[in-house]
Amino acid sequence: MIKLNPFSYTPANEYDFSIIPNSNTKTLKPTAQKNIYANIDLNYKYIQSIYNTLINSDIVLREFTLTCKNKQYNAFIVYIDGMVNTDLINRFILDPLMIRNQNNTFDKKVKNLDLEQYIYQNLIPQNSLKKSIEFTEIFDGINSGNCALFVDTISTAFDIDVKGLKQRNVDKPSNENIIKGPQEAFVENIRNNTALLRRIVNSEELIIESTSLGDITRTKAAICYLKDLANGDLVSEVKFRLNNLKINSLLSTGQLEQLIEDNDKMRHSTTSIHRKTR
Repeated sequence: MIKLNPFSYTPANEYDFSIIPNSNTKTLKPTAQKNIYANIDLNYKYIQSIYNTLINSDIVLREFTLTCKNKQYNAFIVYIDGMVNTDLINRFILDPLMIRNQNNTFDKKVKNLDLEQYIYQNLIPQNSLKKSIEFTEIFDGINSGNCALFVDTISTAFDIDVKGLKQRNVDKPSNENIIKGPQEAFVENIRNNTALLRRIVNSEELIIESTSLGDITRTKAAICYLKDLANGDLVSEVKFRLNNLKINSLLSTGQLEQLIEDNDKMRHSTTSIHRKTR
C-alpha cells in the first residue's frame, strides 16, 4: 500500500518555459520629460500621465485663467489632497491670480511685460516660492506637500509651499526617559527635527545638508554636523556611504544603521576606491 503525503506535490512532468518580451509591445510608462513645456496643454497631459489622474483620487488639478496686460492666460495648479492647506491655496494662490489680479494696474504701466517675473514678484504673496524649469524638482515639491503652478507660454513652473499635513506633535522621548533635561524627542517630520537641533545648537557653524535615500521612496534625510568641529574625513565617509546606497526604499533609522555600519564588504570597497583615486 502506497502512502501519499497530502502536504507535498510532485508534478508528473517538468515544464521548461520562459517569457520572451515582445519588442512590438508599447510600454505603459510615459516617456520621461526633463524640462517643462511652454505649452500649457502639454504640461497638463504630462502631469495627468505621470500621476495617473484617471485612477488616483487624491491628485487635484485646478484649471483657471489669469489676466495680465488685458490678455488672458490659461493656467492650472496641481497638488495632493490631504497633504496641503487648502485655505492657503485659496487665499494666497487662487485669490491673487483670479480675483485681485483683475483690478491690478501694475501691468498697464509696463510696455514689455515679463509674465514670469510679474507672477513671481507681484501676484503670489507666499513667503516660500521657488521657480523651476525641470519636472523632477516640481514633482519632489508636490510629493512633499507643495502646490505647483503652471502658466501658458512659460517654460517655468512655480513650487509653492502650502503644506498642511497633520503631524505628530513634539513629545517627550519614550525609549530614553530623561529626568533632568528637555522633554523633547524627534518625530517623523524631518523639518521639525532640524528645527529642534537649530534651537538647541545655537550656532551658525551647524551645517544641515539634505539628501534623499531610496530610488522609490526618496526618503528625506539630513546630515548634521558642526563645520569647524567635526572630522572632515568622517563627514565625507558618511556622505560616501549614503550616496552609494542602492536601495528602493528606506523606512526606518534602524534599517539605515544596518546599511551604513562597518563591515568587511564596505571596508573593502571603500579601500579599493581610495586606492583608485590615488
